[in-house]
Amino acid sequence: MTREARNTEKKKNPKTIARRGLMFVLSSPSGAGKTTLSRLLLRADPNVALSVSVTTRAKRRGEINGRDYHFIDLARFQMMVKSGELLEWAEVFGHCYGTPRRPVERALRAGRDVLFDIDWQGTQQLREKARDDLVSVFILPPTAKELERRLHTRAQDSHDIIRTRMAKAAGEMSHWPEYDYVIVNSDIDLAFAEVRAILAAERLKRERQIGLSTFVRGLQAKL
Repeated sequence: MTREARNTEKKKNPKTIARRGLMFVLSSPSGAGKTTLSRLLLRADPNVALSVSVTTRAKRRGEINGRDYHFIDLARFQMMVKSGELLEWAEVFGHCYGTPRRPVERALRAGRDVLFDIDWQGTQQLREKARDDLVSVFILPPTAKELERRLHTRAQDSHDIIRTRMAKAAGEMSHWPEYDYVIVNSDIDLAFAEVRAILAAERLKRERQIGLSTFVRGLQAKL
């Protein structure tokens, strides 16, 4: 959110209560919709910032370094792991992915929410390190047939890779009980509405509203 936007928001609601940001995780098997839902949320909510992962894989067509991922080599990635610069990391389909720690911690302190498009391995690591800040959502496809259709429709992968992703999907879906919320993405508009409802409710949790005590004391003082 820009400075102008924050000032406008304060004018609209001068009694805004300070809160700590949260880590909002969307996970799913490839093709179930987490990336589409992530993009919709980023466009709709200026207080959500995308956690830009580092990765050792090559750029895909249309991707931009620093926007979609930070593309680095394996030696640099291993150095970041060793020095504790990553909140979480995992190897997926032969490539390494990880979340830089500093930008996330800075955003949470500033009251901004950070969106993660990561798998179950990364989510487990975040849960171990920062459970109180974590809200996790697992996205399921309505049917296996629809999942395969979506993988073919997006035309990003070869037939061999699609078969590999389908074979891995069952194992990925077995981790759904580890998540706070589960959404079946049979309709993207409905799924997006459910994602936004979860985020709205989690933002209102008492323990995240760090300015609530000060706000209430101010009310009491005027009674």
